[in-house]
Amino acid sequence: MTEGADHLPLFPLRTVLVPGAALGLRVFEPRYLDLVRECGRRGTGFGVCLILDGDEVGAPATPAGFGTEAVIEDFDIGGDGLLALRVRGARRFQVRRTRVRDNGLIMADVGWRAADPVVDLQPEHALLGIVLRKILEQIDGADQVFPEPHFDDAAWVGWRLAELLPLEQPQRQQLLQLDDPDERLETLLRLVDED
Repeated sequence: MTEGADHLPLFPLRTVLVPGAALGLRVFEPRYLDLVRECGRRGTGFGVCLILDGDEVGAPATPAGFGTEAVIEDFDIGGDGLLALRVRGARRFQVRRTRVRDNGLIMADVGWRAADPVVDLQPEHALLGIVLRKILEQIDGADQVFPEPHFDDAAWVGWRLAELLPLEQPQRQQLLQLDDPDERLETLLRLVDED
């Protein structure tokens, strides 16, 4: 199910950004410096999509058909003189059409996916809530990164596990494309059982 349509500049990466997750980026290519300036002027985010074919640098890469809006939380100039961004995943989207600007920046027509419903963690997924608690206990400063944990919210538990478990990027992409929080947790259970 989609909500509305919009135009979004894309930043294809070899990683999947999930809603609520933080990501650090180093920006040096002119097309992405332009993207950051444009987002700053408009007060908007940009899309992060997994690269299906191509590279992060150089010719425009082929992005996956689903991605996550990245909202800039902080920026700085690193010791190497490059722009360092800290972004956070927001809304999910589906790419409907892309075009490439003269500077190589990929622009996408996107359909926004519906926000996750608030669904209680079901008994059959309780193990995943326990796994997430154990993971967070091992992370220094987790109480600052996740100051208000929602261990009873199926969507929150699913996204945090998608962010923190050592999954392959195609597995993370599979989770990103699922609209139902319970289906996402079922898929996570299968992925955990496979390892």
